[in-house]
Amino acid sequence: MKIDIRKRKAFYIALATLMAITIWIYVDTTGSPDGTARIMTKEFKDIPIEYLWEDTVLADRGLMLLEEGTDTTVDVTLQGTRWNLAKVDRDDILIQADLSGITSTGVQTVPNKTGFTTRSLSQIVEFHEIKPYTATVNIGELYSKTVDVHCDVVGNVAEGYSAGELTLSPTAFEIRGQQEILDQVSYAKVTLDIGTDAVSSVSQLLDYEFYDANGQLLNDKDIHSNVEQVQVDLPVNVTKELALTVDFRESPGARRSNVVVDINPKSVTVTGEADILRDVDSLVLSEFDLTKLDSSAVYNYVIPIPEGCENLSGVSQATMRLHFKDMTTATVTTDRIRYENLNTEGRQVDLLTMEVSVDIFGTHADVEAVTGEDIMVVADLTDFNNAVGSYTVPAKVLVNSGGDVGVSGSYQVRVNISDVPDDQPSEEPDQEPAEEPAQ
Repeated sequence: MKIDIRKRKAFYIALATLMAITIWIYVDTTGSPDGTARIMTKEFKDIPIEYLWEDTVLADRGLMLLEEGTDTTVDVTLQGTRWNLAKVDRDDILIQADLSGITSTGVQTVPNKTGFTTRSLSQIVEFHEIKPYTATVNIGELYSKTVDVHCDVVGNVAEGYSAGELTLSPTAFEIRGQQEILDQVSYAKVTLDIGTDAVSSVSQLLDYEFYDANGQLLNDKDIHSNVEQVQVDLPVNVTKELALTVDFRESPGARRSNVVVDINPKSVTVTGEADILRDVDSLVLSEFDLTKLDSSAVYNYVIPIPEGCENLSGVSQATMRLHFKDMTTATVTTDRIRYENLNTEGRQVDLLTMEVSVDIFGTHADVEAVTGEDIMVVADLTDFNNAVGSYTVPAKVLVNSGGDVGVSGSYQVRVNISDVPDDQPSEEPDQEPAEEPAQ
């Protein structure tokens, strides 16, 4: 059997490396003669100081932290095992200075507080030294002023659209800082980019920048404010001509196709936000039941303009005149009467009404074609299943002439309901219900 010398050599190299790493970790964690972990130190330079309560407690006292003469960083030395120190990055270290105890101006010192961004690090490493231990701060008198907010609009609206009134919130706000710095500030400005050919309103929260009276951008690092962003709204409007319409409710004998309608004005010109008017092509004045129209009539309506829009036509009311092209009425008498919706087991029903005169309407041709044989009057006995005696009950009228004919008015039928003697079979309806007319 031939042994591969190169493979054996690679194996021993890997094994030696693993043993070296194991020994290094062991020595690092238990390298002291008594078997305890070997403690080492590691220095971190220029860790930034975070000053607490600068914009709240200190500002409420009319004081401010001046950049000149104030410490901004410290050097920190941590201690722990080599293994644990390797886990710490400079961004994990917190150095904070509490300004809540300062009540006067001038150069002062406050203690630095230490910590870690991750709680678990405080359990494996410790702070060994901080240079300087206290932070020197330069406190000055806080000055404040109010500046207006300007907006620079970039882009354009599409053809046929127009920009509405620009609104800012807030329109002005208070800034704080050293007087010589704030005296340079003339206004704050935001930039609203509406893009190319905008067809809808724009609403954005924007960052602001400070400018002097000559329109030069200022460095704002020493200017403080509680306002983080400015809300900017720019409506994009469209102007449209909207037709005026009425929603007609049809029924047999009263169809929209048989009505002449004249609405004045026929349309109005409306302007408003494109988002509101984008899918609007007409304005509905009202709903109208054509069965209520029996002759020429005139109706007046207030023109309903969508909320937030403006009627450019200057007309607030519309007039509608309408009449049927071809309409007549007639009274037709029928003896075709029946009943329904009664459990006839052990019951007997006698129809006391022999004829019913029915008022119908529709076009001349359709109405003139109707005879008594085309009309069925059906008494509804739903509410009389436990009744005995004579009653006047509601009835519906069905017209099956083949034409488009409507029925006006309400109808009733007189019936007598009695129990059938045990030796006499109950009476069944002598007719099948008539078919419903086509709607």
